[in-house]
Amino acid sequence: MSLRVLLVFPDSDYKKEIVYNFSGDPNYELSICKTIEEAMSSIKKKNFEVVLIDMRFSDGTGLDLKKKIVEIKDIPTIVVSNVDDEIKKVLALEYGCDDYVNVPFNILELKARIRAVLRRYQQDTESVSGNDKENIISLGKFDFNIVGRKVKMGGKAVDLTGKEFDLLYIMVSNPGIVFSREQLAEEIWGKYYDGHLRTVDVHIKRLREKIKDSDSHLIKTKWGEGYYYGDFD
Repeated sequence: MSLRVLLVFPDSDYKKEIVYNFSGDPNYELSICKTIEEAMSSIKKKNFEVVLIDMRFSDGTGLDLKKKIVEIKDIPTIVVSNVDDEIKKVLALEYGCDDYVNVPFNILELKARIRAVLRRYQQDTESVSGNDKENIISLGKFDFNIVGRKVKMGGKAVDLTGKEFDLLYIMVSNPGIVFSREQLAEEIWGKYYDGHLRTVDVHIKRLREKIKDSDSHLIKTKWGEGYYYGDFD
């Protein structure tokens, strides 16, 4: 069965390269849009398995598009852009994009990244038999619902993004173990992630805010090495 891919790009040379390579590959069913408006109309009408987006459109930015997508559907999204700006990369990942590929790119690498993102997504959403209680893992102050990807702290729900959930779970389930930013980036975004490691720091900061850990009592920093969970009281 062909993979349903939505390509949302204004006209460009790299758009032509993607269209040329994907259209001739029977493993992919490609739909193409040029604007955010066109993309949202297509997403509402059809179920896509992955969306490839640029960062600039005549009616907004890639961040604008991702915000609109998450309001109605949970679809793996990869940015493919010639906007080589580290802040933009961090923001794209913060907004929920699953990967960021800079132009120029190797088409085989792009397809590999798509497969890697889909594998992670399928693992995240895979159903497990049994009721919710059987899917709860209690670790210290936290109760993790692995299937629902929800977490409670002291019995109260904490609103986390998918990547914040993964980040918290990795550290809480390995107390005292120091993870470098490189290790966390690979765990959360996959081994193909080549973005700025600053995004890890940004996620840690937001995670601390959400679990009210402003004094870093729970998620600790080991300077020059990385982060670790250290609530041993």
